[in-house]
Amino acid sequence: MDHTTWEDRLAAALVEAADTLTEDFDTEDYLRRLADRCVELLSAWAAGIVLIDGGEAVSLAGSRCGGREESALDLLAAQHNSGPCMESYGSGRPVPPVSIGVAHAAARWPEFTERALRHGVVATFAVPVRRHGTPLGALNVFASALPNRASGGGSSEVSVAQGIADAAALGLENHRAYARSRCLAGQLQEALSSRVRIEQAKGMLAERWQIGTDEAFIALRGHARRRRLPLDRVARAVIEGGLVDRL
Repeated sequence: MDHTTWEDRLAAALVEAADTLTEDFDTEDYLRRLADRCVELLSAWAAGIVLIDGGEAVSLAGSRCGGREESALDLLAAQHNSGPCMESYGSGRPVPPVSIGVAHAAARWPEFTERALRHGVVATFAVPVRRHGTPLGALNVFASALPNRASGGGSSEVSVAQGIADAAALGLENHRAYARSRCLAGQLQEALSSRVRIEQAKGMLAERWQIGTDEAFIALRGHARRRRLPLDRVARAVIEGGLVDRL
């Protein structure tokens, strides 16, 4: 029997959202797992997350719980013009639980509410995925019933979703910083390796031709310029023995 409490599962979801410092990180799989956690924690019909850049969706992910991933993706895709996700993203604030039927009758988010009614969604709410005031996207929860306002269900559900969205924003920003640092480290290592190869090639030419290393470098550089080749590529050829006597 699983004795894990709801609080334990929430804590695990928050840790999972922030744990992104891995080389095999996949954004869509990451967002999909967080959408699943929202469904599990909030007993929702489905959930989805959209990342937005320049007003356009750049990544969509729907929860897999209950086999409704395609439905969640369809509901996210229906919001390219308007919807709870775009509204929350634009305002930087949560869109509180709203009845799909009421929103449809009021012509609020027409395309989205029409599709939501076809899928049998009764209510929805959205929270922004944001970091230090910068909007990154939104998390949308789809429910088969309106939260019980008398018990404070609506506000508590929104708070839980916002906590996961905030942790996701932190995780995404951390991964971006991690990826940038690894890229920079790789560039620096390659620059260092290139410099070592050039110095090695200079030494080989100087020894073979009995000249100074400065003269050897001028010859190396001149060959690269005449043939419009990267200096490192010419150095590699010298080290491998193909250009020692043909510069």
